[in-house]
Amino acid sequence: MTPALLESFPPFNPEVRLQPPAIERWRRGTGTGVEFVHVLDSGRPGVTAMVVALTHGNELCGAIALDTLLREDVKPLRGRLILAFANVEAFGRFNALEPFASRCVDEDMNRIWDDAVLRGTRDSVELRRARELAPFVDAADVLLDLHSMQEAGAPALTICGMTDKSVPLAKALGQPETLLVDTGHAAGLRLIDRGGFADPRSERQAVLVECGSHWEPASADMALDVTLRFLRHLEMVDAAWADAQLRVPAPERQRLVRVGEGVTAVTPEFRFLVPTHHLKVIPHAGTPLAQDGDRRWVTPHDECVLIMPSRRAGLSGQTMVRLGRYED
Repeated sequence: MTPALLESFPPFNPEVRLQPPAIERWRRGTGTGVEFVHVLDSGRPGVTAMVVALTHGNELCGAIALDTLLREDVKPLRGRLILAFANVEAFGRFNALEPFASRCVDEDMNRIWDDAVLRGTRDSVELRRARELAPFVDAADVLLDLHSMQEAGAPALTICGMTDKSVPLAKALGQPETLLVDTGHAAGLRLIDRGGFADPRSERQAVLVECGSHWEPASADMALDVTLRFLRHLEMVDAAWADAQLRVPAPERQRLVRVGEGVTAVTPEFRFLVPTHHLKVIPHAGTPLAQDGDRRWVTPHDECVLIMPSRRAGLSGQTMVRLGRYED
């Protein structure tokens, strides 16, 4: 391995500036019998909406947003609202000195949402929890999955799935600035791509919001902001009340990035050949981007946008970066 390649992944020791919320008080689910899942029913007609936090146990911002709503005793004005803390087992192991270690216990909980996996014979902490959550997910007409990402100061991003069907929902929220339609992950199916959420014939919609950088206060502000916008859009909360709680100014406009391909590590030797950062635009097609064993990746087109390049050394099957272009 050449020195240039070895330097592609410098030491990565982010500062943890968020405190994990005390969610033990929410262990007893409301109206569910399932721990850490709360179904709030207005008793009036309307959609069933679901907000999910802690799909990854070390991504604190979504848990802070749900904890805030529950402490405020928010009740929907119409329809049903499902609030779910997902990978609570991993979250319970969070340690600010090793914050990446509690992303999951056995496997990535956001790669297991295919029925063939959920109904199969494999077992893991994440699969057991996903099997508990699946009936609620499948009952939801609209779903918001709250996440955060590795890079310090990274601007927030809404992932609309692998089709355009949830782009109107992302635009209706008006936050954050960048929207993404992508190609999914080679390692498995995400929550937002499950069932009707990805079926063009279904009216169900789901978005995943990367609220900012792990463990930065701005990510918690964005998580609450976008959740309030989600509930306001669905007319589940009073608009004036929601507006008064918003923490992040809306962008002047939103821009859509469409991903043409994802770069997946094949070997642990994967290395970037150029400095990378989230939403970096590489002007010219054919620019050497990464090396993975004998394979060299180059940018496939001009004005190539790098989406969430990994800041940590690759593992086989891990998405290291997605390559797209702005549509406007």
